[in-house]
Amino acid sequence: MPGPGDARPIPVSAPDLSGNEERYVVDAIRSSWISSTGGYVDRFEREFAEACGTRSAIAVANWTIALHLALLALDVRPGDEVVVPALTYIATANAVRYVGAEPVFVDVDPATWCIDPAKLEAAITDRTRGVIAVHLYGHPADMDAINRICGAHGMWVVEDAAEAHFSTYKGRPAGSLADIATFSFYGNKPITSGEGGAVTLSDPRLERTARMLRGQGMDPTRRYYFPITGYNFRLTNVACALLCAQMERRVVIMEHRNAIFDRYRSGLAEIPGIGFQPVAAWAIPTPWLFCITVDPDAFGRTRDELAERLAAEGIETRPFFIPLNTLPPFSDGAAARGDAVPVSESLGASGMNLPTFGSLAEGDQMRIVDAIRRAAR
Repeated sequence: MPGPGDARPIPVSAPDLSGNEERYVVDAIRSSWISSTGGYVDRFEREFAEACGTRSAIAVANWTIALHLALLALDVRPGDEVVVPALTYIATANAVRYVGAEPVFVDVDPATWCIDPAKLEAAITDRTRGVIAVHLYGHPADMDAINRICGAHGMWVVEDAAEAHFSTYKGRPAGSLADIATFSFYGNKPITSGEGGAVTLSDPRLERTARMLRGQGMDPTRRYYFPITGYNFRLTNVACALLCAQMERRVVIMEHRNAIFDRYRSGLAEIPGIGFQPVAAWAIPTPWLFCITVDPDAFGRTRDELAERLAAEGIETRPFFIPLNTLPPFSDGAAARGDAVPVSESLGASGMNLPTFGSLAEGDQMRIVDAIRRAAR
C-alpha cells in the first residue's frame, strides 16, 4: 500500500469514455452533422426521456442554460420570487437572477440535505412563483411534500437534478417528479458530454414553448418565422454522440460507482468524526461524488485541515458548496429577509467530496481511506 510519500495524483473525478464514444463522435463528424441537428440529438433526447419517464427531453448546451430555459418557459418575470435551497451550486440562484427574479433561500433538511419542506411555507410570499427543488449530491428531495405545498399555493416546481441522473424517489425516476426538470452533463457527472444539459417534461404546451425558446424563438411549423424572442441554447450532434454512448453503458457506470460508494462506507465507518450523507428510506440516490462530513472535535482536525493533508498526498477533494445566502451577490437580500439556514451553514463548513469515478482503482481508493485514517487524531 502506498504511504504518505506517494504523491501520485488521484483526481476528484474523471470521465468514463471506454465505450462507443470515439466511434460515435467520428461517425457524427463524417456525417457532416456537427451542429445542433442530427441523428444523435434525436436519439439522445428520445432515450433520455424514456429513462426519466417523461414525454420529452430537450438537449441544451449546459445545465445552467437548462435552468434558465425552464424559468423562461414558466414565464418567470422581474419582481417574482423563487424559493431555492441555501445549499446548492450557485447556478441554481444565478438562473433566477437571469430572468430578473429574486432567489429566496430556505434551509435544508438534515435527513436528506435537500430543501426542507417543513420550512418552505414560511418563505412563501405574494411574490413567490415557484420552487427549485435541488436533488443535492444525487439524493432526491422530498418531492411529494414539496409538490403538495406548491400545489396549494398555485406554484410550479422545477427539479434541479444536475447531480441526480437515474436516481429514484419512491420508485419514480428523477426528472419526472415536477413540472419540469433540469440535468447536467458536465465532465464530472455520472454521464457526460464535457458540457451539456437537458430539460425533461411531459406537458406538450410547455415543451413547445421551451423548444421555441431554445431555438431562437422559431415556430417549429414555419421556418424562419419567429413569434417570440428566443435564445440559442442548443447542444451539438457531436456532444449528443458522446451522450448516446454514455447512455448505452449507464447501468455499468452506476454499478461501478455504487461499488466505490460501498467501499468508502466500509473503509471509513470506524473512523471517529467522519459522517456520511444520509439516505432516506424512499430514495435511491445517484452515486455522484462520495460525501463525508468532518466533526473536528471527534476527528481531531477540521475539514479544511484534512483536505490539506490529502492534497499533500496527491489526493484531490472538493469542499461542499458555500451556502448561497452568504455569497456577495445574494447576501444583502438574504440578510434583509432574515434567511436563517443553520443546517446549510453547518454542512457547508464540514462537508467534503472524495474522488469518485468509474476507473478509480480499488488500491487507490484504499490509499484515500488510509490517508484519512492516518490524519485522524
